[in-house]
Amino acid sequence: MIDESFVARPAGARRRERAVVADFGPLSRFIADPSVTDVFVNGPRDVWVDRGDGPERHPESLFDESSLRDLAVRLVAAGGRHIDEATPCVDTRLGDGVRVHAVLPPLSRVGTLLSIRVPHLEPLSLAELESTGFFAHVPLAQVGGLVDARTNLLITGAGGSGKTTLLGALLSTASATDRIVAIEDVAELRVRHPHFVSLEARQPNLEGAGGIGLDRLLREALRMRPDRLVLGECRGTEIRELLGALNTGHDGGAGTLHANSLADVPARLEALGALADLSPPALARQAVSAFGAVLHIERVDGARRLVGVGAFTIDASDRLAVSALGG
Repeated sequence: MIDESFVARPAGARRRERAVVADFGPLSRFIADPSVTDVFVNGPRDVWVDRGDGPERHPESLFDESSLRDLAVRLVAAGGRHIDEATPCVDTRLGDGVRVHAVLPPLSRVGTLLSIRVPHLEPLSLAELESTGFFAHVPLAQVGGLVDARTNLLITGAGGSGKTTLLGALLSTASATDRIVAIEDVAELRVRHPHFVSLEARQPNLEGAGGIGLDRLLREALRMRPDRLVLGECRGTEIRELLGALNTGHDGGAGTLHANSLADVPARLEALGALADLSPPALARQAVSAFGAVLHIERVDGARRLVGVGAFTIDASDRLAVSALGG
C-alpha cells in the first residue's frame, strides 16, 4: 500500500478523481483528504481515520446500519464485484487504486464493516523513501543495485507495513525496455515504468462460475513473455507457480509475503507450500534457488522502515532457513 505518511506532497499534486470520491458518500471527505491513508468503519456509529500517525476515532455518527450496508454494496459493485449473504466478505479496488474490504452481518456482530486503504495518486521513488528515513536501518546502497542485478526479491512485513510501496519503487528503476507483468488479487501496485502491465484476479459470478485465481493468472502471465514476473502477494497455492517460474529462467522477479519478522519468513513459506502439496524439503530447495534476497519491513516507533535483508539457506534438517545479510 502506498502510504501518504511516507512523504509530504506539494499542494499542486494531482487530485483523486471526483467520481471516485463521490462514490464514498459520507466518507468522501476522508477519501479526498491527501493526508488520509486508511478509513475504518466498524458498524454504523464507529468511524476511524488514519492520517499517518495511527487511527483516530471520528467524533460524529455518519450512518445507520441500512445506509452503511447500502454504501458497502454500492462500493463493491463499483469495483466490479458483488457482496451478499452468500458472499459476505469482499475485497475490491475502485478507480485510481482505493482498496475496499467489506464484511456484512452476521459475520460481523457490530454491523457492516468497511476497511478502506487510500493510496497516494503518484507512486514514491526510492529517493523519496530515503528522504523519510525508510532506509535508516538498511542503507539504500545495500538494496539499490538488486534490480539492476536482476535479483529475484521477496519483500516481507506485516499488513500495511509498506511492502507494495517498496516493491513499486524498486521496479520503477528497472530498464525501460523490460516488460514487467504483475499479478494481484486486487491491483494496487503502481510502478513508474513505460512497460508495466497488471493482471487482477476475478471473483466468481452469482452462479459461482467465472472466477480466475492467482495461480491461473501466473500461468497466463508466463505466456506474455515477461522480462520481470511479479506476484503482488503470496497467500496460497500460487506459491507453487511462482517458485516454478522463478526457477526456470525468469530472473528479476519479485513477490511480497506477510510475515512478522525475518526469522518468521521460512515458516510462512512452508505453510503456503503445504497448501500447494510441497513438502518442507521441496519448498526449501525451490525457495533457495528462486529468491536471491529477502527484504523485511517493520514499523519502528510508528514509522515504516526496511529493517533487514536476508538470504535463504537450507539447514541441517533439510528445511528452509534465512540468514541476515550485513550492509
